[in-house]
Amino acid sequence: MLRDADVTVSGFVTREVREGRRRTGFRIETVAGKEGTLAQVGHRGGPRVGRYGVDLEAFERIALPVLEDIPAGSVLVIDELGKMELASNRFRDAVGALFDAETPIVATVHAHRHPFTDALKRREDVEVRRVTRANRDALTEQILAILVGPDA
Repeated sequence: MLRDADVTVSGFVTREVREGRRRTGFRIETVAGKEGTLAQVGHRGGPRVGRYGVDLEAFERIALPVLEDIPAGSVLVIDELGKMELASNRFRDAVGALFDAETPIVATVHAHRHPFTDALKRREDVEVRRVTRANRDALTEQILAILVGPDA
């Protein structure tokens, strides 16, 4: 069983912010525990995605250092490459450079069309797995097998 495989992880995840049953925004949280706002209802001054204003300054302050300081031998986790995150040119540039390097990356990518993510998905060195309710629980084992080998 691969769940005991020793894989060092770096990166970040995004999480919903809720007030009761209503989603009011999104936060970014690094593996190291740093947190910040990604987007929220009522935020002014940044790009808009639906009813959310994207706080590019806060997002870049948290996300960019993670992309610039990846510990040797670790796997970079990016959750996610979506409309809000892609509103940052600096973020897109940093992610593009990492895909051109030999950094192992596991990323969730929105299903919508976007020139940046469409190009990443077409790369020969990228394996795309569609996440569904039926397969999501098995994906951890499958991804670990790709990263560390099936016999680890």
